[in-house]
Amino acid sequence: MSRNPRYDILFEPVRIGPKTAKNRFYQVPHCTGMGFDLPHSVARLREIKAEGGWGVVNTEYCSLHWSSEDAPYRLCALWDENDVRIQSMTVEKIHGFGALAGVELWHGGNHAPNRASRETPLSPSGSTQHAVFPQQTRAMDREDIRNLRRWQVDAAKRAMRAGFDIVYCYAGHGYLPFQFITRRWNQRSDEYGGSIENRMRFPLAVFSACRKQFPSDKPIAVRISAADWAPGGLSGEDLVALTRMLKDAGCDLVDCSTGQTVPQQRPVYGRMYQAPFADWVRNETGIATMTVGAITTADQVNTLLASGKADIVALGRPHLADPYFTLQASAWYQDAGQHWPPQYLPGRDQAYRNAARERAEFTELRLKARPASHEVKDAP
Repeated sequence: MSRNPRYDILFEPVRIGPKTAKNRFYQVPHCTGMGFDLPHSVARLREIKAEGGWGVVNTEYCSLHWSSEDAPYRLCALWDENDVRIQSMTVEKIHGFGALAGVELWHGGNHAPNRASRETPLSPSGSTQHAVFPQQTRAMDREDIRNLRRWQVDAAKRAMRAGFDIVYCYAGHGYLPFQFITRRWNQRSDEYGGSIENRMRFPLAVFSACRKQFPSDKPIAVRISAADWAPGGLSGEDLVALTRMLKDAGCDLVDCSTGQTVPQQRPVYGRMYQAPFADWVRNETGIATMTVGAITTADQVNTLLASGKADIVALGRPHLADPYFTLQASAWYQDAGQHWPPQYLPGRDQAYRNAARERAEFTELRLKARPASHEVKDAP
């Protein structure tokens, strides 16, 4: 079974820092609110996500502490050793299907409904004017900053003991670390506010502390919102500066998402609409990037990778609609190198045969649909 060289890049292994993923498909985390049904959720993660052929499978948003917003509704938590035991079983299942296992460390701040506790939600400045859920908040003091840093470091240590390959620090979409980065949220007048260097002080301290605790042979990725899509938000200069800071601190991969930081956003939607940000960051700073958002076909994935706009492509909604998106793509492009679970091999062979026939028919129909060319004859 020969490969079509036009599409090899989708299924080529890719380095993420010191680790290698078997292909360029990254299963992005989802906020499904299934944490109340943990056994079913873990089974779903094992049987659907990992079996689907993805290079990297991420857990759902992982709560750092019992006071993290929406904590009871999260599939993944790393509060104590019991969580380590539970998550290690998930990691084992993911590894059993040849994928890398990632965990996303998350704290919602004031950007999520505070259903976890009766404590007042935290934010950089105590402001509610940009909140999606305009509840009363409390500006973080130095003790709060120390506590959150400690929670994240402790969670990173537990992630290491659970066997996760990648720690994915969430610093986007208006959640707590990103609230320090954007001027739309951060109106502090101390060393944590003002310039981009000051606004990055807290998220960079959290990242650096995790980087020191997580082994050097395992990568750490960061998800950012590369634009607020609103006036007065993150500037292009800020974006380049903060990604350079992350790279210098040891970040291996930046996931360039956008928006969802303020209700007043005006995003410019369209196919692959966030890819230019990953392209810009990748080629301006030299750090590896991941792109996500309105990417719905394997051909789009290949286009982004082949054109150098990103190193990895994350898929969310397409994965929910078709958990075997990657396996289907490998059949369509006749890529024999893609790993299929052994129990699926009879189905693989049939899928490849059917896909080859369907592709030939599709190509023939496209050729027939082309307008006939008309030769221009010389005038007599």
